[in-house]
Amino acid sequence: MARINDNYLKLKAGYLFPEIGRRIKNFTEANPEAKVIRLGIGDVTRPLAPAVIEAFHRGIDDLTKVESFMGYGPEQGYDWLIDTIIDNCFAPRGVQLKRSEVFVSDGSKCDCGNILDIFDLGNRVAIGDPVYPVYNDTNVMVGRTGEADEQGHYEGVVYIPCTEENNFTPPIPAEKVDLIYLCFPNNPTGAVAGKEQLQQWVDYALANQAVILFDAAYEAFITDPAIPHSIYEIPGAEKCAIEFRSFSKTAGFTGVRCAFTVVPEALMGKTADGREVALNGLWNRRQATKFNGVSYPVQRAAQAVYSPEGWRQNQEIIAYYLENARLIREGLQAAGVTCFGGTNAPYIWLKTPGGSSSWDFFDRLLNECHVVGTPGSGFGPAGEGYFRLSAFGQRENVEEAVARIRKNLA
Repeated sequence: MARINDNYLKLKAGYLFPEIGRRIKNFTEANPEAKVIRLGIGDVTRPLAPAVIEAFHRGIDDLTKVESFMGYGPEQGYDWLIDTIIDNCFAPRGVQLKRSEVFVSDGSKCDCGNILDIFDLGNRVAIGDPVYPVYNDTNVMVGRTGEADEQGHYEGVVYIPCTEENNFTPPIPAEKVDLIYLCFPNNPTGAVAGKEQLQQWVDYALANQAVILFDAAYEAFITDPAIPHSIYEIPGAEKCAIEFRSFSKTAGFTGVRCAFTVVPEALMGKTADGREVALNGLWNRRQATKFNGVSYPVQRAAQAVYSPEGWRQNQEIIAYYLENARLIREGLQAAGVTCFGGTNAPYIWLKTPGGSSSWDFFDRLLNECHVVGTPGSGFGPAGEGYFRLSAFGQRENVEEAVARIRKNLA
């Protein structure tokens, strides 16, 4: 009989979102007449921008003709998409990148997990708490951790509490770590980090020869011009940081699947015998071996996101979601609920009323309001007593959900 990877058995609870799905399924089967409004999982609801759809169609049409047919593409992405990304996402912010430093993929969630392939299991990892579960769980799966304690923290990981007292931004750890996960705008709390805060992390990483794994999946929702969109806006970051970007929330590609990861050529790691090796080459080797690239029509659609018309249309969609966030935040605040986030991010992080547990509040909203959110404890022990609501719903559903919650809390 084949031996399994025992590390999977360390994951005591099911992945957060399938557990939410299970509870919703049980409720809807028992209450088929109930209209359930889902503001939990961060899935988009607005259609793709017209300019993106047109480019998608043109990409598909190219596959119908011999002269324009495309088979295997480069695993790293087509040059024309990489150039578009560099020219529109980074150059306007003073960040200069080479084509060889940008790797197009089918999702930043995948990349956040797959990046661990190029790092030794002996590296010490720092993760915020609460945090996007993928960071924690993928480190458990590859065998970097021991067992979980009663809190749910795994042996071998340095957890950095992100609390109301520190504005939900992780403080610099007192001990030396090798890999650092940062996510801004943050999922789940909606917190953002300014240049001064990010400079402290870059300085720490350079001083300790650590690598920052910077998840910028929600950067398109930043409205404050003082907030960086990229870690590479910080001097020195090109020598200590990998950045993950996604089209999922920027352009509604949750079902289309396209993202990219930036690995600067100046970023180095060490071998067991102390030699320096470029991480860019390792990631390139990993992708060329284990990944066949994103489909041609999808990359054409992604390129159109940054066309003048496509970007204008996508900005309108982002503004729609940010208005949803405002309605949720202000509506719940008027009901006496303490809320965070929702201004430079599509998530509202709220304190559970009356000191109830995160899962008790989840069940209350589901059973009494027929509204779905995400329990804060699912993002880590420090998330207990908090709850996440997503702004990615339809406007009428958002307004109805807020009205239901306010009535329930009255």
